[in-house]
Amino acid sequence: MNRSIALLIVAFLVVVGIASSLFIVDERQKALVLQFGQIVKVQEEPGLGFKIPFIQDVVRYDDRILSRDLDPIEVTPSDDRRLIVDAFARYRIADITRFREAVGGGGEETAARRLDSILRAETREVLGSVSSNDILSIDRAALMLRIRNGAIAEAQGLGLQVIDVRLKRTDLPPANLNATYERMKAERNREAVDEIARGNEAAQRIRAQADRTVVELTSEARRESQIIQGEADAERNRIFAEAFGADPEFFEFYRSMTAYARSLRPGNSTMVLSPDNEFFNYLKSDTGAASE
Repeated sequence: MNRSIALLIVAFLVVVGIASSLFIVDERQKALVLQFGQIVKVQEEPGLGFKIPFIQDVVRYDDRILSRDLDPIEVTPSDDRRLIVDAFARYRIADITRFREAVGGGGEETAARRLDSILRAETREVLGSVSSNDILSIDRAALMLRIRNGAIAEAQGLGLQVIDVRLKRTDLPPANLNATYERMKAERNREAVDEIARGNEAAQRIRAQADRTVVELTSEARRESQIIQGEADAERNRIFAEAFGADPEFFEFYRSMTAYARSLRPGNSTMVLSPDNEFFNYLKSDTGAASE
């Protein structure tokens, strides 16, 4: 009986020993086997691993791409306009041996805090070398690339690979917002006044040009009308002269009829003339003076 119990105990210990010597590495992880705190084995491939029970320990680290949001930091660009910058980074643990040596038992959270310090320092250095307009513009990919490249070398000392750095938000501090708004408002008002002045100047120039054009066109039209009128009068006189030369008696008759029409109008038909006046030649006879 005692022998059976002993065998059961031995079998149990063997099973426990075997179970304690096995460990599983997930595909999202990397693992280190530690013996008395020293690295004795690195397992980066997913699957089953072995260790010495009760002597060796297994530490697992995340093998995925990790994100880290930085706390908002204040930077001073080259034009001395303070800005509040909010950024985040994406990174992964590339060298777990170096990572363990750098952070010890602090793990991923300790590494993330140290990465924060690196990123804040690089952000201040890069953004402090350019103007605030460059930072506030939508085209700032080159600035983010400079921050990332500057952080890569230092992050390698932690066994980390910095994949990307992004500026999420860049704002003015609340204390500077009103002053900046008033300055921008004053600049826009000054630009508006300049535009109005230029518009008025252009309008006066256009009106002066239009007035001059009106005078020139009117003068030219008046000159042409006088020329046309003179030519018409000359043509009329020529026709009259030709008509007079062709039939002087008819021309005399026409002129008398015209005089009668102009003189003997309603309300103006009283005339004091001698009965023998030549004005009445065609009233006395249809042949005028020739009838005598």
